[in-house]
Amino acid sequence: NIAVTITKTLDLQQSNELFTVSSTAASGTIHVDTLSGAAYYYTANATANWTFNFRGTSTQSLSAVLDTGRSVTVAFMVTNGATAYYPTTTTIDSVSVVPKWSGGTAPTSGNVNSIDLYTYTIIKTAASPTYTVLAVQTKFA
Repeated sequence: NIAVTITKTLDLQQSNELFTVSSTAASGTIHVDTLSGAAYYYTANATANWTFNFRGTSTQSLSAVLDTGRSVTVAFMVTNGATAYYPTTTTIDSVSVVPKWSGGTAPTSGNVNSIDLYTYTIIKTAASPTYTVLAVQTKFA
């Protein structure tokens, strides 16, 4: 981790960020390595419901790399074909968490013949660790 403190005004004209595009189909447990990037796109049609497991890397827990009072936001795009699937479980460092979903209700399905964008903001609220997780499902078709 690199910490930078800016004491003057920063004018940012353009930025680009790492975006992982994979021909993988969503299913099973999807390990989301937050230190590897904040945006992911699975281009093959999902084949089953899945679990998102947010972590730092395969060898570092999110708890170890995210300080209390900090957050990380991850966008994950999943392609659905004629049969739509969706995430049924969310974990952080393989420990189950219950997100607070936009609109107050967790999705009960994906969207047919579309790309579903799942955006998660994970806020570490205590060192124990304790998290508040805000989640949104958005359909693009």
